[in-house]
Amino acid sequence: MAPGRKGRIVKRSAVIAAVVAVSLAMEISGFLATPEGERPEASWTTLHAMVPLVFAASAGVAWGIGSALVPARLMVIFPLLWIPQTFYRVIEDLGWLWPLVRGVDLAWAVLTGILVLLYPRGWLMGRVDRWIAGIALAASIVNLLAVLLLAGPDPAVCECAPNPYRIAELPAVFGFIDIGYRIVGVTLALVIAARLLVSWMRGSVPARTVAFLMPLALLAWVITLAAQAVSYAAAATADEVLSTVSLIAIASIPVSFVAGIAHARNMRARVADLMRITREGADRGLWAESLARTLRDASVRVYWWDEERGRYADAAGEPIDHDPADRRGDHSLLPVASPTGMPIALIRHDRVLTDNMRLLDGVSSALRLSVDNGRLRSEIERTLEHVRQSRSRIVEAGVEARRRIERDLHDGAQQQLVSLGMRLRLAANHARSAGDDGLAADLEDAIAMLNLALKELRELAHGIHPSLLSSGGLALAVPELAGRCPVPVEIDVQAEGRLPEVIESTAYFVVAESLANVAKHSRATRGWVRAHVRDGELELVVRDNGVGGASPEGSGMVGIADRVDAVGGRIEIESPPGAGTTITVRMPLGAALVDA
Repeated sequence: MAPGRKGRIVKRSAVIAAVVAVSLAMEISGFLATPEGERPEASWTTLHAMVPLVFAASAGVAWGIGSALVPARLMVIFPLLWIPQTFYRVIEDLGWLWPLVRGVDLAWAVLTGILVLLYPRGWLMGRVDRWIAGIALAASIVNLLAVLLLAGPDPAVCECAPNPYRIAELPAVFGFIDIGYRIVGVTLALVIAARLLVSWMRGSVPARTVAFLMPLALLAWVITLAAQAVSYAAAATADEVLSTVSLIAIASIPVSFVAGIAHARNMRARVADLMRITREGADRGLWAESLARTLRDASVRVYWWDEERGRYADAAGEPIDHDPADRRGDHSLLPVASPTGMPIALIRHDRVLTDNMRLLDGVSSALRLSVDNGRLRSEIERTLEHVRQSRSRIVEAGVEARRRIERDLHDGAQQQLVSLGMRLRLAANHARSAGDDGLAADLEDAIAMLNLALKELRELAHGIHPSLLSSGGLALAVPELAGRCPVPVEIDVQAEGRLPEVIESTAYFVVAESLANVAKHSRATRGWVRAHVRDGELELVVRDNGVGGASPEGSGMVGIADRVDAVGGRIEIESPPGAGTTITVRMPLGAALVDA
């Protein structure tokens, strides 16, 4: 954990612990200072004390998972304003303090209403919300001034010392302001509840899932608040059931707020799943379906930018000929563009998701990354295909060049040397007939040297491109090649008909190099070569019973692997120490077999 983050957690924990201690101190001291006959029920007092604890705990959670700090701070302030009526027994002798406490002892209701207005975004969005918050704050300031300047001790609450701030004794005016303040509070709470409830009922599935607990809690609190205000105005004793329901409803509000934050956070976490699903590229149908499932919004539509026509089109390629956003304003549009500003897509979503911009930013990043991955994947595949085709052309060109050199040597230098040998033979015979034995012997030596050079030239031409491979394919060339290996080799070649020339040449090279390794390094007493055509592939296996331990990094093995890879083939090398070596090569034919 980062030092800065750890320090913030410690600081916030200390603040929460401090406000909880102050709240419990007010509750306990007030309960003990009240005479036993006038004390409220212990169960009710316990429930009353639990409300600020719930707010404080919710503040800790909101600080940890929320993006906005204001809601968590309001929840921390709440326990300080949750002042029990019994606490006036503790401060009744402090004439300078109890008027201040009484002036703010209903501020918790204002704070709770503002907290609801912030739900679930974390800040005030519309003008109406700001007006409601402004009226509530103004009414609280008027009430505070009225208490300080006009209120006197209330015998029903405490035997308080005189109010030193009081400037006039106007009980009727104070009563009017006091009751009016409560009426304004109830009215604002009803307006907030009505707005939230209507928004929830008219909202789509995303709207209801984001705000699924708050309407119920707020409605219960407003109903009980109104009933308690009527009882206060009528100077009647509040019903115990209403008071209990009110406490439970108030405690439910911060829990509902935190639940909404957690839900929004969970939706953002599901964007990671969206990126995982579409990591291979942006399949348009899959993307729209996955996005609707991630956002839990069946009304989601994705319109893709058609660069050729310069307009947006749906997944089927049909251009949109209407405004994607509906006239009712229930939906919003999220344009997604590349880092260079090139349009990618237009996402139509439920308007309520606009409140969760971090979620929409994640969706935009996921789509942008998905499109980039698809584009890069296509470019890499095209590049690899070009490389494969280029390597194949190089191999084919090499095969053709070797065949041409072999043909030139056979038709040119070899034929001339053969003709020269015949002329030398005639000259030797003529010298012998003329009785010049010395000249005849010299000509015989020249003929022997010429035959040796001709043999070496034929072997060189055979190594460049064996004529048997050109004329008879693997079925003739491989047995001839194995016959020149000092180790006995068993041959099983069942290639029906002629194979593509580049495949035959590659297979011949693999066999030649493998048998050379058998003769030089394996210390084998026997070898096997098998070549079969199966499922459109040539399967070539070269095996020996030698000492094994062949390294794939050896120059010979690397050369084999490069040639096989150039024609799109695969190679497997098994060479455990003491168990011989097996080289298995599979090469796709890529074309119909050539008839022999």
